[in-house]
Amino acid sequence: MNADLAVNEGLIALGVSFVLCFLLVPVFLGLARVVGIYVVVRERHCVVFELFGKVRSVLVEPGLHCPWLAMGPFAMLVPFFGKKFTIDLRLDQTYLRSLPVNSEEGAPMGIGVWCEMFVSDPLSYIYKNTDPTGSLRANVSNAAVRCLSNMKLGEMLENRHTMSAAVRQEVSAKSQDWGYMVGSIYVRKVHFRDRGMIQQIEQKVVNRLRQVTAAIQQDGSNRVNVIHSTAERQAAVEFAKAAATRPLIVGKALSDIAQNALIADALFVVLETQNMLQSPDLTVSVLPHGTPMIAGLGGAGR
Repeated sequence: MNADLAVNEGLIALGVSFVLCFLLVPVFLGLARVVGIYVVVRERHCVVFELFGKVRSVLVEPGLHCPWLAMGPFAMLVPFFGKKFTIDLRLDQTYLRSLPVNSEEGAPMGIGVWCEMFVSDPLSYIYKNTDPTGSLRANVSNAAVRCLSNMKLGEMLENRHTMSAAVRQEVSAKSQDWGYMVGSIYVRKVHFRDRGMIQQIEQKVVNRLRQVTAAIQQDGSNRVNVIHSTAERQAAVEFAKAAATRPLIVGKALSDIAQNALIADALFVVLETQNMLQSPDLTVSVLPHGTPMIAGLGGAGR
């Protein structure tokens, strides 16, 4: 019996512990947050307490804080008669697409501006502007239009660093009044907004590419022709040298042959016979032995 009673008491204690740990503790902690006993400030966040139209406490350091230490019993009244603001102090980024700007030449251009921002003064961020984020974007847009309008088209397409610095200098002064600090501002994209102008530029680029291609082809043909002409000229020179050298070589050989009369006579007979055989109109008449020349010509066979 004592053992069973001890087991039952243990089970009851376990059930009570479970209820206290998983049900009552979260409820107690929630009530503690409601009445302002403690508040958790996350990293790069800020909590502002307002009561009866007056800022009572500003908590910036991350961690666990007790508003009662800073405000006293007023911390319990904030959930009922005041406000608690949780502000994100982390770096924020935004990109404004195709801001309308006209160049000095009158070309309608679009500017894409990328900028960074973060809250530097939580009180100014809350009370000096109802929509500081929208106001900052509008300020960046207006500054881009004011600073970048009437620039030369070439500078607008090339000098993006100077354009970015000009926009940032224009925006920073006003953003600080609203509790915003502007980080990097960079002009990422500059493009034409008029579709007809884009088509004209594309057509000019295509025509220019065709001209460059034709010029390259013509230059290649000219180079090939120069190479052919040089090769033909060098070949003609070498053939002329060979033609001029041939009579000298042949004459020297004939001079050596003429020193022996027998060899010279045989050579000239062979050459004469060879020329006669190479003639296309050659006709050979064969006469029987002992036949007179005049009588045999009429009956000679070919």
